[in-house]
Amino acid sequence: MNIIERGRAFVESLRAMAGRTAWDWRRCPQCKGDETQRYGSYVRYPWGLAGREEVVVRRHLCVPCNSTYSEQSPWLVRGSWYRREVHRYAVDMWQHHGSSLRRVAEWVRSQIGRQERWHLWHPLAPEAPEGERCYLGASTVHRWLDGAGRKAQESVGEQLAGIASSGQMGTDGLWARLRGGSQRVVLALVDTVSGLIHPPVVVEEEESASAWGVLFRRAREAGLDLDRLGGVTSDGAQGLLAYLRQALNWVRHQRCVWHLWRNLGAELARASARAAQGLAEGLAQQVRQQVRQELTALLHAIIDAPSYEQAEQALARLMAHASGAGLGKKLNEQLDRLFMYQLPDHRGLLRVSPEWLWRDFRLRLSHGRNHGSAQHLERAVLRWAVYHNFTPAQWRSEAKRHYKHPGQSALEVAGASPGEISYLDALGV
Repeated sequence: MNIIERGRAFVESLRAMAGRTAWDWRRCPQCKGDETQRYGSYVRYPWGLAGREEVVVRRHLCVPCNSTYSEQSPWLVRGSWYRREVHRYAVDMWQHHGSSLRRVAEWVRSQIGRQERWHLWHPLAPEAPEGERCYLGASTVHRWLDGAGRKAQESVGEQLAGIASSGQMGTDGLWARLRGGSQRVVLALVDTVSGLIHPPVVVEEEESASAWGVLFRRAREAGLDLDRLGGVTSDGAQGLLAYLRQALNWVRHQRCVWHLWRNLGAELARASARAAQGLAEGLAQQVRQQVRQELTALLHAIIDAPSYEQAEQALARLMAHASGAGLGKKLNEQLDRLFMYQLPDHRGLLRVSPEWLWRDFRLRLSHGRNHGSAQHLERAVLRWAVYHNFTPAQWRSEAKRHYKHPGQSALEVAGASPGEISYLDALGV
């Protein structure tokens, strides 16, 4: 059962519960018999988005098996002072708005208790009586979020089963700081055509092949057919390259050009400095700038070449430059991996690793850091991945951001439209 089917089953269970009649509640859930009788009731006072209300819950006694049970409501959460709508509202506000737990709790309290910030919005509204104030705390919101993360953890098996994959993937890691000063790295694997994120993993480091093996094994557990993988774009982490050689030797590696430029920066500065060595300060500055401009233009001609043959010609010109030997040697080692995306079998493979994922991750998860433990961090990132896959991209482009599939979620692009099922349904909130 994939994540969409889980969400659909959850919604159907709520609808079935809402549709139960008085006669249905007379049937014992233990022995399925209908020889039952009323056995009193009790009153609950849950908080909803419209305020607090009184709810009478009827109880029944089954005569044959001598068991008692209470009628249930899809809007009430067992053991909670808050209705299901408040749970979903708080989880969605934190996950979608990217605010802090404290501010989310304050905002929800103000909304449902007609208190605190409510009086900023309604300056003439009377103060609520002391006994009717809401005391929702940040720790309660965190418990709800962690519960949704546990649901995401339970759904890893076959989470994306039956959902098409292009076989062209991108992967990257993000370091996160935990309580006590320890660190972990979050590894993510994303389909570069649809943007679908496979369940991420939290590991201690990214330099070993075993760490990347954990990521690909989890992706296989979630439903990815590793035999159909074609290419992977990454920043050149040695652990990933070692794992691909050991376990997925048919998968081709595309080098991320953004990380390549960053790695070439130091060599570019050294080459410019050597060219101006021994010259007067004013002349040295001019020479450094001129050499840097010449080398940068030659690097662009290689990295951004429209074809592999033109890149080889530009590389020969770089090697012939008086200051370009060091840069040429570094690029020559990576040349094959720079143009995998141009091969017919790798259409859709990106030239850059999915760094954009972490921008969204930091917005949603307190900048992606300050989690108490590795377990909390993993549950948080698994919950975020489900949220991302279900959430449509915005329709409107920004000044520096354009969306390939505006108004569509990653699941829709992959051909598995969730319809009316939301990520909150998939997480059973």
